[in-house]
Amino acid sequence: MKIVLLDSITFGNTDLSCFDALGEVENFAATEPSLTQARVQDAEVIVTNKVVITREHMQKSKNLKLICVAATGTNNVDLESAREFGIEVKNVAGYSTDSVVQHTFSMLFYLIGHSRYYDEAVKSKKYSRSSIFTDVSHPFFEIKGKKWGIIGLGEIGRGVANVAQAFGAEVSYYSTSGVNRNEAFARTTLEDLLRESDIVTIHAPLNDKTMNMLDYEKLASCKDGAVVLNLGRGGIINEAAVAKLVDEKDIRFGLDVFAKEPLPEDSPLLQVKNSERLYLTPHIAWTSVEAREKLIASVCQNIKESL
Repeated sequence: MKIVLLDSITFGNTDLSCFDALGEVENFAATEPSLTQARVQDAEVIVTNKVVITREHMQKSKNLKLICVAATGTNNVDLESAREFGIEVKNVAGYSTDSVVQHTFSMLFYLIGHSRYYDEAVKSKKYSRSSIFTDVSHPFFEIKGKKWGIIGLGEIGRGVANVAQAFGAEVSYYSTSGVNRNEAFARTTLEDLLRESDIVTIHAPLNDKTMNMLDYEKLASCKDGAVVLNLGRGGIINEAAVAKLVDEKDIRFGLDVFAKEPLPEDSPLLQVKNSERLYLTPHIAWTSVEAREKLIASVCQNIKESL
C-alpha cells in the first residue's frame, strides 16, 4: 500500500515510524498546490494536514481509497466528491484538547499580567534603577469573580470552562449551533455574553453561522478592560475590526488563528499602535508534543482500521 504524506513539516520532530509498518511511505515536508496531483497520483492513502484535496485530484488518482486528515476539520477535502468516488475520509478529533486549553490560559496570563512589559522592565535594567522593590504601574486583575464568556462549548470549550471555574470565574456560554446545551454552565445570547464578560474565549468551528460573526460592531460592545481570545478559527473574528479597536478602546485581544495563514505581512494586525494590547501566536495552540504524538498515532490507527 502506498501512503503519501503531503505536509509532514507540520508534525515537527514527531516520530512518524508507525506509517512504515503500514506500507510504502512517501514523505513530503510540504506540498505546493501545483505539485499535489503528481504526488497523489498513485497513492492508495493520502495523509494531509492543510493541503487541499480537490475533486480533480481524486478523479485522477485511480488507486485512492482513503484520505486521512491529520486534523479535526475536514474543510480542505471535497467531501461530496469523496463520497461520489467511494473514497473514505477520516479525521482525528479530540487529540489537542488539553493543548488548546493550556494555550488559552497562556495567552490570557500574558495579556492580563502585562508579561511583555514586566519582562522588559527587568531585562532593560529599568527595575535595577528603581527606587522601590516593586512595580505597580501596570495593574493586573484576578480571574476569581470575573465573568468568563465562552463562544462554542464543544470539548475544548468545556475544558476551558472547567479550568476557568476552578479559578473562581463565573462562566457562561453561547452555542454557535443553537442546539448545544450544558446544564453545568449558564447559556446566554451572543450580545449579552460580549457586553457582560470580562474574558471572552472563542472555541467554535468555522461555518456559515460563525464566518465573520464578530465584526466591529459586536466587538465594540465589549466592556472596557475586557480580554478577547480566539482559539477557534481565524474567519470567526474580523481582523480589521480587531486592529481598529486595539487603538480605539481598552480591549485586549489574543489571536492564535487567522483568516489567512501564515498571516500576510500587510495585515492590519501588524500595523497597530497599541501593540501591548494585542498578542499574536502562529497557530500553535494545538501543537504540544503530546498532542502531535496522539495525532500521528490516531492517523496510523485510522489507516489500520481501513485496511
